Amino acid sequence: MGRISICMKTGFRIIALLLVLAILSKNSDAQNEPLTGKAQNGVLDLRNIHLATTSVSLNGEWRFYWKELKDSLDASATGGSLVQFPSLWNNTTIQNQPIGSMGYGTYALKVYLPKMKSRIALEIPDVYSSYKMFVNGSVIAQNGEPAANAKAATPFWTTQVVVLPPNLDTMQIVLQVANFWHSKGGTYKGIVIGDKTQLLLKLRRNWALDLVLAGCLFMGGLFFFGLFVFSRKDKAILFFSLFCMLYSYRLAGTDFYVLHAIFPELSWFLSIRLEYLTLVLSVSLFAQYTRYLYPKEASHLFLRGIIWLCFFYATIILITPPSFFTILLNPFLALMFVYIIYSFYVYIQALRHKRSGSLYALISSGVLLVVALVINLQYFSLLPVFKATVFAGYVSFFFLQSLALSHRFSETLRLAAEEARQGLKAKSEFLSTMSHEIRTPLNSVIGMAHLLKRSNPRADQQANMDVLLFSAKNLLSIVNNILDYNKIEAGKISFERIVMDLPAICRNIIAGLQSLADEKRIQLLIDIDPRLTQRLMGDPTRMSQVINNLLHNALKFTREGSVKLSVKQDQQDNMFATITITVEDTGIGIAQDKQQLIFERFTQADSSTSRSYGGTGLGLSISKKILEMQGSALQLKSEIGKGSSFYFTQRYELSNEKNLEPVIANSEPEEIDFILKDVGILLVEDNPMNVLVAQTFLERYGAVIDVANNGEEALEKFNASAHRLVLMDLDMPVMDGYEATKQLRERGETIPVIALTASLPAEVEKDVYSSGFNDIIVKPFDPDDLFRVILHHLKAIAA
Repeated sequence: MGRISICMKTGFRIIALLLVLAILSKNSDAQNEPLTGKAQNGVLDLRNIHLATTSVSLNGEWRFYWKELKDSLDASATGGSLVQFPSLWNNTTIQNQPIGSMGYGTYALKVYLPKMKSRIALEIPDVYSSYKMFVNGSVIAQNGEPAANAKAATPFWTTQVVVLPPNLDTMQIVLQVANFWHSKGGTYKGIVIGDKTQLLLKLRRNWALDLVLAGCLFMGGLFFFGLFVFSRKDKAILFFSLFCMLYSYRLAGTDFYVLHAIFPELSWFLSIRLEYLTLVLSVSLFAQYTRYLYPKEASHLFLRGIIWLCFFYATIILITPPSFFTILLNPFLALMFVYIIYSFYVYIQALRHKRSGSLYALISSGVLLVVALVINLQYFSLLPVFKATVFAGYVSFFFLQSLALSHRFSETLRLAAEEARQGLKAKSEFLSTMSHEIRTPLNSVIGMAHLLKRSNPRADQQANMDVLLFSAKNLLSIVNNILDYNKIEAGKISFERIVMDLPAICRNIIAGLQSLADEKRIQLLIDIDPRLTQRLMGDPTRMSQVINNLLHNALKFTREGSVKLSVKQDQQDNMFATITITVEDTGIGIAQDKQQLIFERFTQADSSTSRSYGGTGLGLSISKKILEMQGSALQLKSEIGKGSSFYFTQRYELSNEKNLEPVIANSEPEEIDFILKDVGILLVEDNPMNVLVAQTFLERYGAVIDVANNGEEALEKFNASAHRLVLMDLDMPVMDGYEATKQLRERGETIPVIALTASLPAEVEKDVYSSGFNDIIVKPFDPDDLFRVILHHLKAIAA
């Protein structure tokens, strides 16, 4: 209800604004309207009219000579018949006999003029369908060529202003008119006399309004057509664009016929067909527009009927002469009014159903109804010409329809954006689920490989175990990279700002990759600036990820020689240090034109690289984006066949702590046998292989393991006197790890509970700690990492 109220208020404001514009434009038009003349017996006396400030329509009784084409030499003030001017021949009778629309005749009027110093002029409109005007025996204006037969006559329409000779006191007007082509004949607009400057200004203003409106409408149509071509192919936009471009012709090719004035050689037979065709086809296009704009509210059967009638009339226009198809205009105008009223009803229903842009469409249809009514009343000479009012109406109609379409387009974009967000969310959830599903069996693979390696295998078995473990860890690295890139694209990656020992991080990474370098017989070197003695404030996890990616990439693409990691301190003050980290290799190198390409996701220098070296191509892209998000940039220098150098420079805040030499524990802690001996641990896990791996490791070092398959079973088996620690999987049937841990804490149990999960820590960290867990171990886990976490919490209990 609130939305409808807002829409109605907006609608009333727009209607009020339109009414104000209409009143202002009507007042402006009324001030420029000429006085209506009162000619009697073929004479009009204007001697008491000040034509310098007032214009007059030469209306009234003119003498009319049917079937005669007279000029000023034989025209007299007597004879002929007195008829009203202007008037159509269809409505004219002579001696009580209708004369019909086809034929020719002459109008005559004597005008007495005031004594004037200013020049006066005549505004002469078009007639049905050709004329020649004489003033005091001289031809001053002509449209086409009137004649006594159709072969000699030529039709043409335009409005013109003709300046009269100076110092006239009497003006004998003779107007020859001929029509052999149109269903209407004779005159239908008055001739206006007045000041030359004012009449010319008025005509040029009207022409300018027509051209401006036609040009704006045509360009608007082109804009919406482009929107259709390069957008989601909304047919409502297409039909509105075609309607605008087609209807623009009518604004310049009718009424004052400015196009005819610009192109005087334009064929009347072509232009009248264009005039009628553009009207008929515009109605059909607007019906199609309404049909596609609000398909649920519009009757497709009714609109199809309108469209087919329009095409039927268009066919008649193309194949029949004007004398026939112009007869059908009045029935078509009635049909057009029916359609406008129906579209008004459609837009009301659309507003009731809260369709996009329906308020603007409804108001615009009301404006169109008024404009069409005014134009048709003017066409039938039942209303004076209010040019500014019609102009304001057209502008309002097209503006409001554009608002309706723009609102619809913005709503489409909003829905597309929402769909994209839902798609990203679905992708994220899919990747998260797949990560969990892949990590769970990987935990068993890596765990069993570790178990087999520690079971005194033969030399050939040891090599096979190394290959198995390397491949499993490589698969895990690929999964992690894909998830990291997805998080970066979604803008969900965050950075810690904690104390980190950069030299220790670098040495640990080198130690971890040493076995890979030894296998390839490559030297793995490290050079750390001795001036770097203080710890830095940063994100050690992301720093490790970037350096590890760069080193792993260098090792992969180096067949012989060396890979070197350099850490150099460029500058240091009391607060900050600027560090440059470089990874150099003697590998295959990268061509100059491919050096930017390799930073794109899933991209390597060429397809042969992927076949020869493998990989997803995500490592460099992730490293580049991580650095960019921290205000740094990954740079590259490379030469084909000589190697590459990747480097970046970053500014870090200094901490108060000194760097320490790291202790890299590659062997199992000596105290494990002692600490885990007879230690009771409750292992809650539903995957049998994960149970086997964890149970085998823990029992090997003396722990006593009880197993529960779900959270409910864990609550039943838990014994505070027997269990010193709980390893709890998060995702299990019956009852998950979150709920089981919550109920343990509600009982008052303070025993350490460690979460086992195949999800990334950032995804579950908040829920894990809020549920009462003490720590998180991510599957697949390294046995040493599992032992360190267990030892840490057992020592905490002992303390």
